[in-house]
Amino acid sequence: MTAGVIVETEAYEGPHDPASHAAARAGRTRRNAAMFGPPGRAYVYRIYGVHWCVNVVTGSEGDPQAVLLRALDPLAGHEAMIRRRRRETSLASGPGRLCQALAITGALYGHDLRRPPLEVRPGWRLPDARVGVSGRIGVRAAADWPRRYFVVGNPEISRRGPLSATLRHP
Repeated sequence: MTAGVIVETEAYEGPHDPASHAAARAGRTRRNAAMFGPPGRAYVYRIYGVHWCVNVVTGSEGDPQAVLLRALDPLAGHEAMIRRRRRETSLASGPGRLCQALAITGALYGHDLRRPPLEVRPGWRLPDARVGVSGRIGVRAAADWPRRYFVVGNPEISRRGPLSATLRHP
């Protein structure tokens, strides 16, 4: 079993969000159908034809909103993560690495995240001063939208972009 705390995310807000896979120009497709609900499902896809990425569908049914899981601070299953990643550091720093560390593949597309083998459970609250907000990483459209949320100072967060920021509400 592998487990960790989500320490970095990016929000994608559906048709009006030009960086979303469900932006109005794309609409509903075979690839992004999971984003259209129900909420609490996994939207898993490949980027660059190489890396898997996983999003948690957050909008109500028919409202394609999702949150990309960008980084995880490992809590359990370090040896399995090290074996999968073939390294001992930065095990889940970045969306592709996170999926590799947790063995997330397209087989989990549409998976109910309340059930094994991949579950998202409630965590704990952080003081506002520990939550950073910045523009997104790795997108061209709406890159400056403050939709990236991260735990300030956590060593697993993405290296590109600001590593700390003043909390700003979108």
